[in-house]
Amino acid sequence: MLTYTYVARNTTTGSKVTADVEADSEQAAARVLLERGLSPLEIKLKTERKGPQAFFNRISTKEKVIFSRQLSTLINAGLPLVQSLNTVRGQTSDKNLKTIIGKVITDVEAGSSLSQALGRYPKVFSQVFIFLVAAGETSGTLDKALERLANQQEKDAEIVSKIRGALIYPLLVILVLVAITIFMLTTVIPQVRNLYESLPGVKLPILTRILLSISHFLVSFWWIMLLVFIVGAVVLFQWSRTRSGRLWFDNLKLKTPLIGPLFMKVYMARFANTSSTLVASGVPILQMLMTAAAAVDNRHIAAAVLSASEKVKGGKALSDAMAEDHHFPELVPNMIHIGEQSGNLDTMLAKVADYYEKEVDNQVKNISTTIEPVLMILVGIIAMIVVAAVLLPIYNLAGKNLLRPY
Repeated sequence: MLTYTYVARNTTTGSKVTADVEADSEQAAARVLLERGLSPLEIKLKTERKGPQAFFNRISTKEKVIFSRQLSTLINAGLPLVQSLNTVRGQTSDKNLKTIIGKVITDVEAGSSLSQALGRYPKVFSQVFIFLVAAGETSGTLDKALERLANQQEKDAEIVSKIRGALIYPLLVILVLVAITIFMLTTVIPQVRNLYESLPGVKLPILTRILLSISHFLVSFWWIMLLVFIVGAVVLFQWSRTRSGRLWFDNLKLKTPLIGPLFMKVYMARFANTSSTLVASGVPILQMLMTAAAAVDNRHIAAAVLSASEKVKGGKALSDAMAEDHHFPELVPNMIHIGEQSGNLDTMLAKVADYYEKEVDNQVKNISTTIEPVLMILVGIIAMIVVAAVLLPIYNLAGKNLLRPY
């Protein structure tokens, strides 16, 4: 049983009720509420509260890949499911995953299927994971489904790792640049100001005066800037968790120059990879689209996938439905069309995934190549401004014979 949080209206009194209900699915939860005389307004899976504890209890993708591969190998060797789970549990080094596997074993021994037992931990096992396991159980190919899951998770993790790796260097350069600039403005520039103030009748250049004003503000009111930064960060974080905030950030990922095309290729690779794995496992096309939409992790792309799903439900071919939406590059519906015609949709989707994974790799390299000289130029400009602000008054004073040797 899963726990759902619901908001419903009492059909007798008309009042709103908010509480929890246990059911096998969202539809089953709705039926329970109707039987209780409640009209459901919102039903969603109850999740654990996020916080420092949840962060430190996260299970890495690597651990889940190892879990999938080991379980697949043991089941393929003919071991019973419970014995396979016990063996994997004994070989798992992650304490949190070991605890969850223990609870899964208890549920399976009590009569639950593996997919139902894993579905009780949505923070650990995604929808894709659960649907693939369920499809493997139904078709009797659980070992192959788990192997496909491990491959898919590895590919997805590899893409994310490449993007993070490409962004680490420029991020470090920017942080160092900001730190050096703050150091110059709060330590070096004030000393220069003290020097010039000791010389009466000296008019400083405009550039020097601007930097002195910035320096004075940083030294005197740093706590205001820190407070504004913290408040702004908290407000932005909270807003990013709202529906409008998530939509705005997801749109920003697609529209930002340079990284927008990169994110689009990441989403297409993720969609094609997930869809290929689901189709190969025998998941129906409509269920596949709903699951792939959730796996993409961008609400605009997910909405486009769900829109295509509605058109497929109405009788259109998937390739035709996607060709009408600008969110999908022309290659995607064209390859899907070939797959539909040849009866090898999973193979064509796998080829789409491979293509976009290579494109992501190439673009990550291009971005790194482009960003490095831009950052070097930026460092040079800032250094030139600071040096000019310090040296220009000295040249002016020398020109006016106000500096005399000792």
